[in-house]
Amino acid sequence: MANELNRQFQQEEHLAVVVSDLTYVRVEGKWQYVCLLVDLFHREIIGHSAGAHKDAQLVHQTIASVQGNLNNIQMFHTDRGNEFKNKLIDEALTAFQIKRSLSLKGCPYDNAVAEATFKIFKTEFIRNRHFESLEQLKLELDDYVHWFNHIRIHGTLGYLTPVEYKSIHLKKVV
Repeated sequence: MANELNRQFQQEEHLAVVVSDLTYVRVEGKWQYVCLLVDLFHREIIGHSAGAHKDAQLVHQTIASVQGNLNNIQMFHTDRGNEFKNKLIDEALTAFQIKRSLSLKGCPYDNAVAEATFKIFKTEFIRNRHFESLEQLKLELDDYVHWFNHIRIHGTLGYLTPVEYKSIHLKKVV
């Protein structure tokens, strides 16, 4: 599978390309995992989930958490981890006619926006935090994603929130 995105991180269309990655979070002395899905057009986190396993099911839950019509997503870009490159995700992408793009092996720069989003996520949400349960992590993750999308301004978006940026720029396109 090819790197179809080829580091074209500036997208002019909502849902033209979404990127994803996973990270780990300490919960009750065990590792749990968070998967995020980010729209490159306006850097909004459009899907998220947390779970006990770093696997295709967690990625599938993240895709399923997207509000709206999944057929509108044109491309799904990730690294080459087994949680992304497998039959379950292939079937989901095929069902919604979403093109797949994979980073080159061992090249985190090919998924730089997802990597940068997780750096922010770890700094703002995870660092110095203690989660008592997976349920607490999920609840607070929902709150963080809302804050990230609706309140937190982004320099790459002209110091607008992702939701403000989308609102302004989608009106121009229509």
